[in-house]
Formats: sequence, C-alpha cells, structure tokens
Amino acid sequence: LHPRRPGGRPARRHERYRRPVLAAALALVTLAGAAHLYASRPQPPPAPPPPYPSQAVGLAYAGPVAVPSGAPVGVFGFAVLLSVRSGPPVTVTRLAQPYDGVTVTSSPTAPFQTKSHSARKIIVTLRVTQCEKAPRNAGLPFLDVTLRNARAMQTHSFILGPRYTEDLTQALEIACSDDSR
Repeated sequence: LHPRRPGGRPARRHERYRRPVLAAALALVTLAGAAHLYASRPQPPPAPPPPYPSQAVGLAYAGPVAVPSGAPVGVFGFAVLLSVRSGPPVTVTRLAQPYDGVTVTSSPTAPFQTKSHSARKIIVTLRVTQCEKAPRNAGLPFLDVTLRNARAMQTHSFILGPRYTEDLTQALEIACSDDSR
C-alpha cells in the first residue's frame, strides 16, 4: 500500500505549486553550474608586453652631411638612420652627446616618432662652443638618445662605430684648428 497523502486545501495548494517550484530550483541549479563553468574556464595567456624601446631600435651612422653655407665655423653635421624593428612606435624625445664644449641639434627636431618596421633619417648637427672642453681625439664617441614607447622611457647610448669616430675627430680638429673658441 501507498502511504496516504494528507487531504484538504493545503495539500491541493502544495500539489499545484510543487512542479513550478521544482522547475525553478532546477533552472537555478543549472544556471549556477553554467556560471561556475564559465568563470573557471581556462583563460588565454596575456599578450607579452611590448619590448623596451632600446631593444626595438637600431641607430646606424650614415656619414657626414654638408652644413649650410654661412654656418659658423665649428658647425658640422652627420646623418644617422633610426630604425624601429618591432613593437609599438618609438618617440625620440632627446638627442645629446657627452662633450661639454659641443651642442647638438637635430632635424627633425625632437620629439619625433618613428613607426614600427620603418626607418627614419636624422640629420644631427654639432656645434663646437668651447674648444678647450671638446675632445681633440674622440676615442669611443657615443650619442645619447632618449626613447619612449608604450612600455617605457629610456636613455640609451649608441656607439656609432669607427667611421663616426674618424669623422668626428676630423671635424673637431678642423673646428678647433685656430683655438679662437
């Protein structure tokens, strides 16, 4: 025999709402399980950060350039090729050199940006202002370049090679040959 269910009005009300309540409870359990599975799914690894600007940039000496006629004595220029090999665009915010008696300007004037996978020719103009503070023989001259990209801002010293050393030494000798500076 089956146990007898209680009769009366409360039993009929319970019987009428039992299926919808069970269906709602089942829907809530299913929804909670799906939310848990969605939240605990494997995540793809984050994209690697872009390279530091000094790791993405190359600077190569391209040779001396003629200075404009009428330029003061002690002014000489050279070209460099700045290339951005990878990552986001790189902005050059400053160009400098280590000698107190020599000033630096560039064309284009800093700050300027170079896109990824491209190169830009930069004309660097040096002017000897004080011969006693300028080297007579530039041993390992370098160019300090401040670089900025989406990851960081860095100042990097680029050694431009033996041709640059020879050309710079010769230009300094010519600029300071009369020692009137």
